[in-house]
Amino acid sequence: MPKLIAAHNKQNPRAPLPHARLHDLRHIHATTLLMAGNPVHVVAARLGHADPAITLRVYAHVIHEQAATAADIFAQAVTSC
Repeated sequence: MPKLIAAHNKQNPRAPLPHARLHDLRHIHATTLLMAGNPVHVVAARLGHADPAITLRVYAHVIHEQAATAADIFAQAVTSC
């Protein structure tokens, strides 16, 4: 992957791509799925995690962010009544 990015950046210096490893793309994929509301067990299966607990540990920051967003939505709904 780094060789492809380097080749692209050499040919397109005005539109360079950032350095990214395959693992970075995997993390972006999982984070995007979780932020879109996909269940943890579905994301875990896509990542090949045998146990969704692994996914929960690795992506806990995403889960916490979603919980805060849900709390904000609920608070707005309650105060607007």
